[in-house]
Amino acid sequence: MTFRTKLLLIFSLTIAGAVALVTGGVLLSARRSFERVDGQRRQALLDQLRAELDARGVEIGRAVQRAAASAAVQQLVAGTADYDRAQSLAGEEALDFLDVVKPDLTILSSAHFPARFGYKNDWQIALDDWASNDAFLSHVPLQEGTAVALIAVRPIAGKSGYVAGGKEVTPQFLKSLGQTPGMRALLWIPPAEVIDARGEKLESGRLAGLMQTVLGTGREATGVIQWTPDRSKAEALLAFPLLRRGQASGILVAGTSLAEQLALEREILWIGIAVGGAGILLGVLIGWWATERVTRPVEQLVGGARAVAAGNWSTRVEVSSKDEIGELAAAFNQMTTQLVEQRERAIQAERVAAWRELARRLAHELKNPLFPLQITIENVRRARQLAPEEFEEVFEESTATLLAELANLKAIIGRFSDFAKMPAPRLEAVDLNEIVRGVLKLYDAQLRSNGGPQIHPIVDLPEGKLVLPGDAEQLRRALSNLVLNAIDAMPNGGTLRITGSRREERVQLSVADSGQGLTAEECVRLFTPYYTTKQHGTGLGLAIVQSVISDHHGKITLSSAPGQGATFLIDLPLRQGEPA
Repeated sequence: MTFRTKLLLIFSLTIAGAVALVTGGVLLSARRSFERVDGQRRQALLDQLRAELDARGVEIGRAVQRAAASAAVQQLVAGTADYDRAQSLAGEEALDFLDVVKPDLTILSSAHFPARFGYKNDWQIALDDWASNDAFLSHVPLQEGTAVALIAVRPIAGKSGYVAGGKEVTPQFLKSLGQTPGMRALLWIPPAEVIDARGEKLESGRLAGLMQTVLGTGREATGVIQWTPDRSKAEALLAFPLLRRGQASGILVAGTSLAEQLALEREILWIGIAVGGAGILLGVLIGWWATERVTRPVEQLVGGARAVAAGNWSTRVEVSSKDEIGELAAAFNQMTTQLVEQRERAIQAERVAAWRELARRLAHELKNPLFPLQITIENVRRARQLAPEEFEEVFEESTATLLAELANLKAIIGRFSDFAKMPAPRLEAVDLNEIVRGVLKLYDAQLRSNGGPQIHPIVDLPEGKLVLPGDAEQLRRALSNLVLNAIDAMPNGGTLRITGSRREERVQLSVADSGQGLTAEECVRLFTPYYTTKQHGTGLGLAIVQSVISDHHGKITLSSAPGQGATFLIDLPLRQGEPA
């Protein structure tokens, strides 16, 4: 992933995250505000319902009291009135239900069910309620089914009986207690009857959990009911138990629709999505502008650095600003200027050092054969004073010495000439396994010298061919130098291990000996031309090896320690032109 892409992602995600955070905060705040306001509305409606229900109970109690004190009831008790007189009393007091009963609860007259004359009153009224002054909820049997009613009981004068009367609790009755737009009043009657002020048929089972909570605690409770799969039909409910002797005769419920809250949340969410999309677009634009301001100079610096790495040390980048990027570009230009100056000084110093080292090595190499030449010539000059026979003998010996030392000089000059004239490799497909086996076969006699210390070669090469682009002659020469170096490092015999392997697009070949090893300083200087640890070496063998490997776009490294032998690791590409 490029730096430009990272910046664009950072800007976009930052803005989108900020918008999401703000949107979430607004949603949470709006939800809490709605819940707080709706909770207050539900509590206010519930308080209003309870107050109105209590007021209706007082009114029903007064109406029943008036009926109990009326002359018609006295006549019923005395047996001087018709059994249907309760209907007219109920009509006068605007009551839906009215029963006049004896002390043993035998019905003397029933307004809503005249045929019950002479039967026991079977309203769901406990014995304690017949002596109560408070109104309460009860089930009243009808000719068809039962009805829920708000009931009051009053004794007849002289305790000669009771009058029980009340009004049916219908949706209209609940609606008359109080209503608010967007809210609902419910009355839950055990075991599972629900009366809705709107007159809707509701599934009482969905209220079971909330009702059980209220019944179990005896206190008001809140809950959310999902009436249908549509979330907009959900309601938040506040339930309050109507207790009678510690038992809940009913539960009054105030509900608030969540449709407005959900609609507002959806609106806020869509606004957040729109703002987030616009923010992401703005982030992309800002990120693009910022990346253009930052990455373009950085890309120029990268291009300049690559050009310097490729050898063009005179590369310069354009300084287009005065900020940190501009300072970085100016510092880069100053660095390349100093690099060019330092390179010139380094090249000059290397040239001087190289010529000095070459002169020193040439002087050292040529000094050894020149001294015998000088002695031989002086011997010939002195031999001129001798007899012809003796002079002839000295002359033959001297000329033989002269020819030998001249051949030595020629060999020295040839080695220096070979190093100076290292040709560029002629790359073609070569089998590295075949080259390794050919070199070992060439030096087999030296490895297995009769009568002397033997060197045991161990070869571990991949099966088949190990083909790579290279100059077979130069690679053979480099490997021969490494094998000779290993042989010289093991004068007392040892083990020569050559291992080859293929790793992805490269080939690795290691040449390891079990000789005395090298110090860290010797490892650092070993590839330097004319440096040698041998008494009779020229110091060019390993320099030639490094030159050959480098011309093949490879790399050679050395790992060694005193007493642990030395390992040369060659790394070559399987395809032409791949750098090490």
